[in-house]
Amino acid sequence: MASGSAVAPLFLLWLLLLHNVPLALPASPLARSFELDYEEDCFRKDGAPFRYISGSIHYARVPRPAWRDRLLKMYMSGLSAVQVYVPWNYHEPRPGVYDFVGNRDVEAFLDLTAELGLLVILRPGPYICAEWEMGGLPSWLLWKPDIVLRSSDPAYLAAVDSWLHVLLPKIKPRLYQHGGNIISVQVENEYGSYYACDYGYLRHLLGSFRALLGSEVLLFTTDGTQPEELHCGTLQGLYATIDFGPGSNVTEAFGAQRWVEPKGPLVNSEYYTGWLDYWGEAHASTSSVRVARGLENMLQMGASVNMYMFHGGTNFAYWSGADFKDQYKPVTTSYDYDAPLSEAGDPTEKLFAIRTVISKFQPLPAGPMPSPTPKYAYGRVALQKHADLLDALGVLCPSGPIQSQFPLTFEAIKQAHGFVVYRTQLPRDVPDPATLGAPPHSICDRGYDVTVAGCQQGLGWWDRDGQTTLRVMGRAGDTLDVLLENMGRISFGANISDFKGLLGNLSLDSSPLSNWLIYPLDIDTAVQQGWPHAALPKPSRRGRAGPAFYTGTFETPGIAWDTFVKFPGWSKGQLWINGFNLGRYWPRRGPQQTLFVPGSVLHIGRPNNVTVLELEALRAGSLGPAVCLQAGCGAEGEVEVMERDPAQQGLSTMPAAAAGKSRGGSE
Repeated sequence: MASGSAVAPLFLLWLLLLHNVPLALPASPLARSFELDYEEDCFRKDGAPFRYISGSIHYARVPRPAWRDRLLKMYMSGLSAVQVYVPWNYHEPRPGVYDFVGNRDVEAFLDLTAELGLLVILRPGPYICAEWEMGGLPSWLLWKPDIVLRSSDPAYLAAVDSWLHVLLPKIKPRLYQHGGNIISVQVENEYGSYYACDYGYLRHLLGSFRALLGSEVLLFTTDGTQPEELHCGTLQGLYATIDFGPGSNVTEAFGAQRWVEPKGPLVNSEYYTGWLDYWGEAHASTSSVRVARGLENMLQMGASVNMYMFHGGTNFAYWSGADFKDQYKPVTTSYDYDAPLSEAGDPTEKLFAIRTVISKFQPLPAGPMPSPTPKYAYGRVALQKHADLLDALGVLCPSGPIQSQFPLTFEAIKQAHGFVVYRTQLPRDVPDPATLGAPPHSICDRGYDVTVAGCQQGLGWWDRDGQTTLRVMGRAGDTLDVLLENMGRISFGANISDFKGLLGNLSLDSSPLSNWLIYPLDIDTAVQQGWPHAALPKPSRRGRAGPAFYTGTFETPGIAWDTFVKFPGWSKGQLWINGFNLGRYWPRRGPQQTLFVPGSVLHIGRPNNVTVLELEALRAGSLGPAVCLQAGCGAEGEVEVMERDPAQQGLSTMPAAAAGKSRGGSE
């Protein structure tokens, strides 16, 4: 049968040619087009009027095994396109070192969108914001301390050009005009919200994008609706689009776009379906009714709309960014965003409200919406203390410390993320409490375990915008240790040159301390290589408090489904499962109370290793320290019995929604 089925098409082709029947050959890729029509105020796709209904998804916030599930649910929601950011720092961790494999395989992600029939609106930066660490810019740019980011600074432009010459050739074959599915490409992002207002910089980017992608691709900008934002963020040759949320007056908002683009399609490139969360603030939410009503109003006007976010995902590891609005505001690990698809990828009431609106304007795909991903309650996982952080410096910093007369920033020692220990010695006896102080705003972003000779002093931690002094005692020569944490570099605001670590010297009763040993910690590499599970536990020194590692294991009963981790009695820290960094937990601060665990990081048939770095304090129950996977834990750490099948539970990572937040500022 295989032979016959192969011959049949050849026979039919011969028959058609024999009778001079004209063949309907596939259109040449060169015949494909996606253009602006200024006369009819619309897009034209292959010559026909077109408008898109799109949703944002960030491949860097979704584990690769879940890409298909999330994209399929977006397609079945009625979307014709997805909007995708490319975070530069996710792919070039060090100058000239590139990573496009595994979860970072952006080409595979784009090919999957095409396979599922979705168009793509690509936003490759170089700056993206996205509440992502440093707005997607690599922190190694700050190795040159006086660099002016997002400007015509030659050092910055040289790095940008080098990156674009690597990224954009991967994009070009996937442009719609070349047979792919990328219909438009954004240049920079919300540049009108940045202080520089450097038109030379935008012109340089425009020239680079044209040189590397060709003259046919549609290039655009996105900005807020304020005149100053549109004044500094737009440039002739780049189609200007806007962003606004469901609380805005749609007619007035598009009137702002018409101020810079009198003709052409109406486009909202970021219609906010929800909002982000900051540590220490109430969980943000936006009602489904308001989101659906605003979407319908825009579609009735014929506008093209991208919903930000349609699926938010998770800021795994250290990728969450921060805002600076009067004070430093770090973003939570969860990027659920109160979006139509939850953090775990489950359809919500908001999704179905949006889907109903879309059905009024275009046919929905045939077939049912895929079901929520199954969840499983693996239960209580007992942990034991393995080692105090300060006792593990040999493992966590195998190359040894850096010596310096005065403290150095993370950037000066080329430490991108995580933690650094600063160590010096007391220069004299301090029999009575003396003031250990730092200049204002020089603790970036949080200092822990201020210890003298291994004994914790004072409050135990310093905040970036809070207390910068405490009282210490000790003898001359006693070791003074401070652990500094990078909580995420600023991703949006007037200036994103956000240096980390000790930005100023510590002083003892106003006398500067000197002769520092600086330990850049590479915890992730150690954990990925099997530590601390492959090593014997280290007994704690008497009286030692502060940051410490805890370990435990659990097994899956023949399945590896998604779950959530709850932290009864824990304060703040970082969690790894099987070497995968799930991100920061901080239930004491909130609003986020659990961490999402993708089933794809779990093992079947062998133990799953859990590693916790607790930075502040642990209040263990009578059964000892533990975390709980999906099931709740009682006050003493016992597992609470669940009333429903865990496979049917869509446990939220957030507490009950609080009142909606102001939509001031921007994504």
